[in-house]
Amino acid sequence: MAVYIILEIEVVDAETYREYVQQAPVTVEQYGGRYLVRGGAITALAGGWDPQRMVVIEFPTMERFQEWLTSPEYSAIAPLRERSTKGKAIVVEGFQDGS
Repeated sequence: MAVYIILEIEVVDAETYREYVQQAPVTVEQYGGRYLVRGGAITALAGGWDPQRMVVIEFPTMERFQEWLTSPEYSAIAPLRERSTKGKAIVVEGFQDGS
């Protein structure tokens, strides 16, 4: 079953974040992931939620997501994201018809 990592991001160091953004997609694709949302316009609808930036990445399975998250390739660049942003992240299972 597909899983989705959903990130709400506030960029605090644009230059370092730019480095991360240039390198991250290759690692995501290497583990079967694909970006569904990466920046773009955000329209707040309810609840006072007004994020600066949103990212949604789909992985084919939780296992592939975990492999990516702990991979040497991603581990090498994760500190760039950690230094350049504040944020929240969750991973959720996708909908499976009939369950």
